[in-house]
Amino acid sequence: MQETSGRLLALLGLLQTPRTWPAEDLAARLGVGERTVRKDVERLRALDYPIDTIRGPRGGYRLGDHGKLPPLLLDDDEAVAIAVGLQAVTAVRGIEESSALALAKLEHVLPSRLRRRVRALHESTSTGPADTATNVTAAPVDPALLTELAVAVRDCTGIRFVHRDDEHVEAEPYRLVSWQQRWYLVARERRTRKWRSYRADWMRLKVPGGARFTPDPLPGGDYTAFVLREVAFTGWAVHARIEVDAPAEEVLTRINPTVGVVETVDEHHSVLVTGGDSLEIVAVWIGMLGLDFHVTEPPELVDHIGRLAARYAGALPGRNRSS
Repeated sequence: MQETSGRLLALLGLLQTPRTWPAEDLAARLGVGERTVRKDVERLRALDYPIDTIRGPRGGYRLGDHGKLPPLLLDDDEAVAIAVGLQAVTAVRGIEESSALALAKLEHVLPSRLRRRVRALHESTSTGPADTATNVTAAPVDPALLTELAVAVRDCTGIRFVHRDDEHVEAEPYRLVSWQQRWYLVARERRTRKWRSYRADWMRLKVPGGARFTPDPLPGGDYTAFVLREVAFTGWAVHARIEVDAPAEEVLTRINPTVGVVETVDEHHSVLVTGGDSLEIVAVWIGMLGLDFHVTEPPELVDHIGRLAARYAGALPGRNRSS
C-alpha cells in the first residue's frame, strides 16, 4: 500500500483521464479499500481540487472543469513522449522558440529522475532542417529506446544492438539526430572505427551494453550534416540513381538538398542520388521534378515506372481501355 501522499498523487493521475471512475475501480488500481478512496477524494477536495461525484449505476468520480486544476502528472513514457514531440518540432518555422521554451518548462516541473532522462534526450539530440518532401513516411519511435540512447551518448557508454534484424553492432554513440519524423544515431563502430548513422526504429538494444569510452568527436562536429549525407546513400528502403537532362544547379533548385545528392555529369546533365520507403513514393517524387530523366537502377524501379507509363498513357482521351 502506498503512503498517503503518494496515493493522492496516483489518484489525481487516474482522475486526469477523461472518464468517470467507479470507486471500486479506483480502489483496485490503488490497492486500497473503497472507504480509503472516499477519504482520499475528500482530502483532494479540501485542497480545492474539483472532483465531482456522479450518481447512478454508471456513477463514480471524475475531475471537474471548475476551480483549481491539478498539477501536471506524467509517468515516464508520457514525459518522454512529450519531450520527443517538442524536440521534433523545434525545426518547424515559426514555433522554434516556443517549442524550446515549452521543453524547458517541462523539464522544470518534472521530478529529478525524469528530469535527468528528458534533459539527456534534449542535450544529446540535434534536429535536422524542416522539409516538406513527399518521399518520406513517418516511422514509429520507442521513447524508452530514445532515452536509453540519449543516456548512453551523455555518459559516453558503448552500446550493443541488432540493426535491421540481422546486423549485430557494437558501437560508441555520439549523437541523436531527429529529422523528417525519424530518429538516427550517429555512432562509431568499435571494431572498424567507421562512422555510421543508424535508424533508431531499426535498432534493438542488447543487454548488457558496451564499456565506457573516451570521446573522439566526428571531424567537423556536424552530426546533422553527416546524417543527411548518409541517408541520401543508405537510409532509404529503396535507393535510386536518376539521370537528369539538366545541370546540377537546376536540379538543386527543384529539391530540398537534404533529400538527395546531385552529381554533375557535364554542363547539361546530372545524376540525382535519392530514395524513399517504397517504389511508389520514389516514382511519384521524381516525376514531380518537372525535368526529363532516365532511370536505369534499381531494376524494380525501372519496371514500376514502365507500368506507370503504360497506365498513364492508357488514361489519355481516345485510348482504348482494357475490359
